[in-house]
Amino acid sequence: MTSSAELRRRYVEELFGEGLLPDADVVRAFGTVPREEFVAYGFHAGGDRWAGPTDPDFLTMVYRNHPLVTKIVDGVPVSSSSQPSLMAAMIEGLDLRPGTRVLEIGVGTGYNAALMATMGARVTAVDIAPDVVDRARAALARIGLADVVDVRLGDGYLGEPANAPYDRVIVTVGLTGVSPRWLDQLAPGGFVLAPVEHAGNHPVLRIWPGRSGVGEVRGLLRAGFMSAAGPLAARYPGGFPEPRRVGEFPDPTVRQPARWRPPLDVFRYHDLWFAVGAWDRRTTFSAGPVGGWGGPGGCVLLDEDHGGGAGLLADGSVQAAGVRANRYAAEALALRDRWVARGQPEISDWSARLAPAGVPDRPILVPTGWIQR
Repeated sequence: MTSSAELRRRYVEELFGEGLLPDADVVRAFGTVPREEFVAYGFHAGGDRWAGPTDPDFLTMVYRNHPLVTKIVDGVPVSSSSQPSLMAAMIEGLDLRPGTRVLEIGVGTGYNAALMATMGARVTAVDIAPDVVDRARAALARIGLADVVDVRLGDGYLGEPANAPYDRVIVTVGLTGVSPRWLDQLAPGGFVLAPVEHAGNHPVLRIWPGRSGVGEVRGLLRAGFMSAAGPLAARYPGGFPEPRRVGEFPDPTVRQPARWRPPLDVFRYHDLWFAVGAWDRRTTFSAGPVGGWGGPGGCVLLDEDHGGGAGLLADGSVQAAGVRANRYAAEALALRDRWVARGQPEISDWSARLAPAGVPDRPILVPTGWIQR
């Protein structure tokens, strides 16, 4: 059987070779921390299978660039070890230095905190689930980091005042908006990295207190995260529609041809999708098979009663349905062409300000007024 160290070496080489570990300190962290210790209770391996340490291919599955779902409640994944390349990109975005004080909202397995601590960060991680906290603490203890990472049971919305101020806050769960408490707990010059809902996705945004208003936001990168619960997932007037399933729509009656051959890759498609959402708040996500609404998880512009609208696919083609199908097809095409005319901006080319929303006693701050920088 190939050893953990050898598989970890290959895993790091693969990620580095694909340009997914560009920072030398991040490379060293991924090469040092044994990921298998953080999934010792196993993970979902597809279908009805739950893979554990006794499985012969356990380590091989651990050392792939895939998320590992470690907890499922009522058929819904609620905790995981995120995709390594996404973890690496977010950690690089934190610009860590030895001694950087980091607050992590959502501890997951503890692997992300271990990577940051290995780079010299002083990490406080908060999670609301006692079993998640216990398992993360045990994993950190097994690799000798129990005294380095402070894992606390608590409500992530509140942050963790006891160890504040923090130079960085990193959030590893999808939100509809950020807690103002996190901004209050930042040291001067600090910022938050958080996956905030935008057009049915959770792109990672860089957020910091602004000199005017409550805060400022810039896009960073595309991402996919499990959604939070409670006030951090509050719906609010003017927010994006919730994601839709294919079966909720009538069959397309209007089809417009592709613009790109081959289609945009996943990164460029999400750049287009982000722009559409920045310009039109009716944009969301539609899950479905190839050839269905929006393709296999695509961009959809919903009509007023959410009974139809237009899907914009990665090849630039449009499918529309409902009583206003022709109108929405034309609007989707116009948004696509607007993105092209603006130079096909990336997610990182956008900025916004923060505005209060959510429930009165636990407000959230949401991006508003996106502009291309």
